[in-house]
Amino acid sequence: MQNGKKSSFPNKLDKEKRMLRDYARYSNLAFKLIAVILAAFFIGWQIDKWINIGFPLFTLLLSIGGLIITMYLLIKDL
Repeated sequence: MQNGKKSSFPNKLDKEKRMLRDYARYSNLAFKLIAVILAAFFIGWQIDKWINIGFPLFTLLLSIGGLIITMYLLIKDL
């Protein structure tokens, strides 16, 4: 520090750390959302195979439910 001026070097490191933390946060959120949707779809698919009603009712219902849950998680985390 010369003449009361702060060095820009720590600010650059803080900005890089903040960017990396944001990237990790949003990547984690994306993987969480994908996992919820895929799990709901797979469970619905398995139930439809087990019941065998000829129409993928549980696949549709659980997929829509998974989308609703992911929207809730997305809004909660942001």
